[in-house]
Amino acid sequence: MKVKIKKLHEDAVIPSYSKAGDAGMDIVSIRMEKDNKGNHVHYTGIALEIPEGYVGLIYPRSSISKTSCALRNSVGVIDSGYRGEIIFKFYCYNGLGTYKVGDRIGQLIIMPYPQVEFEEVEELSDTDRGEGGFGSTGS
Repeated sequence: MKVKIKKLHEDAVIPSYSKAGDAGMDIVSIRMEKDNKGNHVHYTGIALEIPEGYVGLIYPRSSISKTSCALRNSVGVIDSGYRGEIIFKFYCYNGLGTYKVGDRIGQLIIMPYPQVEFEEVEELSDTDRGEGGFGSTGS
C-alpha cells in the first residue's frame, strides 16, 4: 500500500519500520514546545494523505515506560480527510525522563476500518460474559 506523505520541514523524518514484521512505523520529533497547561507538544514535520476507508492510529512506543510521560489522548486517530501536521501531546509527570527532539516518540499504524450502520433492537443475544466488565473475566 502506498500512502502519500509531505515533509513540512526540512528536518522531518519519514516514518519507517525498525524491524521486519513490525506493525508500527516509528515517528520522530523535530520540535518540542510546552503549551499553557505544561504539556510537551512534539511536532513531526509530516502530513499524510491516508486513503479513504483507512485510518492512521498513533500510539506511544513501549519506550514510553522509561519516561514520566503519557500520551494525552491515549491513541490518536488520523482520519483520511486530515491533511495537517502529525503532532503528539504528552503530559510528563514531574518533568522527569521526557522525550527530546530527535527521539522516536510514537508509532503509526494505518489500517482499514468498516463503515458501521447501527440497528436499534429491543434485546441483544446472550453470551457467557453478559454484562461483566472491568476485570469480570479474571484477575
